[in-house]
Amino acid sequence: MKRIVSEKKYLRWIGLIAALVIINVVASLLHYRFDLTQEKRYSLTNTTRQLLRELENPIFITVFLKGDYPSGFTKLGNATEDFLRTLRETNSNKIKYRFISTEEEVGGKSWGDSLQALGAVPINLNVQLKSGQESKLVYPTALINYGEQTALVNIYQGSTRVITAQELNNAEGTMEYQFAKTIDKLVQPQKPLIAYATGNGEPVDYKTYDLQQVVKANYNLFMFDLTRQPAIPDTMKALLIVKPSIGFTDEQKLKIDQYIMRGGKVLWFIDNLNAEQDSLSFKSQLIAYERNLGLQDILFNYGVRINSDLIMDLQCDFMPFAVGGNSSAPQYEFLHWNYYPLFASRNNHLITKNIGLVASRFANSMDTIESNGTQKTFLLQSSSNSRVIQTPALISPNENRNAPEDALFKQHDIPSAVLLEGKFSSFFRNRLSKAKIDSLELYGGFQQKGSGENKMIVVADGDIVLNDVNQKEGPLPMGMNSFTLKSQYEYQFANRDFLMNCLEYLISKGNLIETRNKEISLRLLDSRKVEEKRTMWQLINIALPILLIILFGFIYQQMRRRKYAM
Repeated sequence: MKRIVSEKKYLRWIGLIAALVIINVVASLLHYRFDLTQEKRYSLTNTTRQLLRELENPIFITVFLKGDYPSGFTKLGNATEDFLRTLRETNSNKIKYRFISTEEEVGGKSWGDSLQALGAVPINLNVQLKSGQESKLVYPTALINYGEQTALVNIYQGSTRVITAQELNNAEGTMEYQFAKTIDKLVQPQKPLIAYATGNGEPVDYKTYDLQQVVKANYNLFMFDLTRQPAIPDTMKALLIVKPSIGFTDEQKLKIDQYIMRGGKVLWFIDNLNAEQDSLSFKSQLIAYERNLGLQDILFNYGVRINSDLIMDLQCDFMPFAVGGNSSAPQYEFLHWNYYPLFASRNNHLITKNIGLVASRFANSMDTIESNGTQKTFLLQSSSNSRVIQTPALISPNENRNAPEDALFKQHDIPSAVLLEGKFSSFFRNRLSKAKIDSLELYGGFQQKGSGENKMIVVADGDIVLNDVNQKEGPLPMGMNSFTLKSQYEYQFANRDFLMNCLEYLISKGNLIETRNKEISLRLLDSRKVEEKRTMWQLINIALPILLIILFGFIYQQMRRRKYAM
């Protein structure tokens, strides 16, 4: 009898061990988790999942956020690891990742030097260590290796030393888009063709240096002379028209118009007025006047009008102004320059979702014209304290001698960039002679209406995508002000992101840019309630657990005394 009981006991233990082994094996093979967050914070879009499932080669991701960093960058590293864990669970056989320090060496030199050679921009931090404060470069980037190809992912789009809760939230919201976009370009390395229009006074000097570098990293960029080429080929996926200063002829406008009718995408960056900051270096004041570009009629036909005015905004960038001293030794101070509006994202479209401030200079306002079959979406708008001044506009640094009167800045949401989507009709319909129409047969024939749904973006400022040139530093990134360089007001605005998001939205065939639509809610504590109930929560979190342990210990001892009492 005892032997049977003993055998049953052993069988139960063997069965228990076997069950545990089976459960662990099944759990390792059939892993699944439920995302119960309202915004699906820990889930991937269908587009990203499909992209990862179709990988032919393994992907190795190296993140350079390992080390002693301030809390903001530590949280960013934790958020990145959570996201990469989600990526790996989608295709664990093809996705590997690791976190390393930039101080580690590869090929005889540090990772930091290698990242700078690849184009990564570090952020200089003051890190508190046991030995004291130490200056340290942090690279909030990831390096992706796919086969023999390599690409960088910019995890944090800001350039400040302290990450705010909002910036961290934005970085988490765009993380899937940044990684998915980079992986897609590694999987499909063929770059689309982009044409940069020339022939009408468009800048081609060092002011376009950053534009060329940023665009060439993702596309094949070609200079395209509208005055010499007979037509814009359909192989060009988009046409960039940046700050022309010479008027367009009807022949040039016809080339642009027919390119649009055949489905071509155009990104216009137009300065309707001639107003340049450099002129104030030689004059005490300047008058902004119209450039007479001859584009008003064709843009009006598509549904938009750029006005002959200037936007002034209390939300603006800084400029150095002489506030004292004498002519030989002037005293300068950084003051707001209302002609340099900073456009904040309204998060009303994928292009501007989760991007920072976009810096502009002498921007014009615009109106939209009602037209059938065309949808308009404003991408850049002024703050709630802005105004417009009409031409002829007299601009003088003396305006900043006194603080601007807030009462004058009563306007709000003045648009300066718009997305047009829908079916466009030709500006030249019923305007061309039969001989001219016959001559267009060599280039696909004349089209009075668009071949289908199309889209274009019109921005009433050409300086948004141009960069400053510093005498010592050379060309700066777009969105940086050379006047505030090396000062406490130095900051890189989101002009790069705006440009690349515009191109991505116009050109992308798939739904990749839809990954930018992820909305991660920032749930902050109410500081007033926290202060009011601070003592109560301290007691709940510190004193209550101790009291509960003492209480349970007392009850346990009383139960033991009663149980074993004689």
